Amino acid sequence: MNSKVPSFPCRVTRRRFVGGSAALLGGLAAPAVLGQTVEMEQSIAQGARRNTAMFRALDWQPYFSDLRNGAVLVDISSRALHYWSEDRAVYKVYPTSVPMSEDLTRRGRTSIIRKVEGPDWRPTPAMKQRNPEWPDYVPPGPDNPLGTHALHLSWTYYRIHGTHDTRKIGRRSSNGCVGLYNEHIAELFDLAKVGTQVLLI
Repeated sequence: MNSKVPSFPCRVTRRRFVGGSAALLGGLAAPAVLGQTVEMEQSIAQGARRNTAMFRALDWQPYFSDLRNGAVLVDISSRALHYWSEDRAVYKVYPTSVPMSEDLTRRGRTSIIRKVEGPDWRPTPAMKQRNPEWPDYVPPGPDNPLGTHALHLSWTYYRIHGTHDTRKIGRRSSNGCVGLYNEHIAELFDLAKVGTQVLLI
């Protein structure tokens, strides 16, 4: 099969790939000449810069009095999760999915009370009321909406978890939980402890 899709000299990151896909789906034909290729690359790079503009490093001190057991800050507006280790040696920022509406959004202080690798899932009564066609139970695996790992919070039904549906990350797409790419939740799962403090703002 003879493909006419041009090769890009730049390193293709996830953000650039998503940005390029969105442009193509928006009705732009694949460029056939070098000038158009460069123009598309510049457009993708600009989109990537816009997507990461709000992912700025934060200091933990305005949000926590100490870093005992580590700390997680979830910023709903920027759709980012920040993690600081207790010894301050590790600081991470991850893109997230956030609740799809304000009535599903909870803010305030909580903590991680349980860690589960290979979680199963049951919809809450409110979810079943909104979506009666949903199954009552989904076992661990590729169809599980909690992805590969889940960090249960002290609030009933609330979790920080992975997702197999990567389209949800960076969007208002959850029923109340905070979602991460599976590779990111696996990393956070190893870093965070039972007792890690969590703040959603």
